[in-house]
Amino acid sequence: MQHPEENPWQITSEKTVYDNPWIGVTEYQVINPSGNPGIYGKVHFKNLAIGVVPLDAEMNTYIIGQYRFVLNQYSWEIPEGGGAFNDHPLESAKRELLEETGLKASRWTEVQRMHLSNSVTDELSIIYLAQDLQQFEPEPEDTEQLMIKKVPFDEVYRMICDGEITDSVTVGAVLKIRLMQLEGRI
Repeated sequence: MQHPEENPWQITSEKTVYDNPWIGVTEYQVINPSGNPGIYGKVHFKNLAIGVVPLDAEMNTYIIGQYRFVLNQYSWEIPEGGGAFNDHPLESAKRELLEETGLKASRWTEVQRMHLSNSVTDELSIIYLAQDLQQFEPEPEDTEQLMIKKVPFDEVYRMICDGEITDSVTVGAVLKIRLMQLEGRI
């Protein structure tokens, strides 16, 4: 399908309104695609969002429970975290899996790339399937109070279908893995 390559938005000015080590927020004065003036805000993420679906030979996976400050609620998710742009995403995925679950995998497959909220952020997520697992000790960061739960993959899929899991990286990852199962690629 052919689509226009030219950007219909015209930026007339920009200013940084917030900046920390993880995100930056910029406000743009723009001329929108209709030719009218307006404003647009962009949240720039300074790391990749990395997600990992660990899957053992019995089709069990591991989910991480933690209280999410921004949501003000508890959340079940696949192992996930940030990866520096100058690091290879797979190395970040290996680090996150070990930190949060204590698992190491000898087989890795990149399964999906997604933009998480492309109307206001530039955050890119890269999701991996980790297989042939070995258990070691978890190494959580000091900001993390995590609960690790080993569950059948079908149970995590049900939790998503029932709305018990709403984290976008987890939803996208689990649905993609389910599709790969149905296609006979797992």
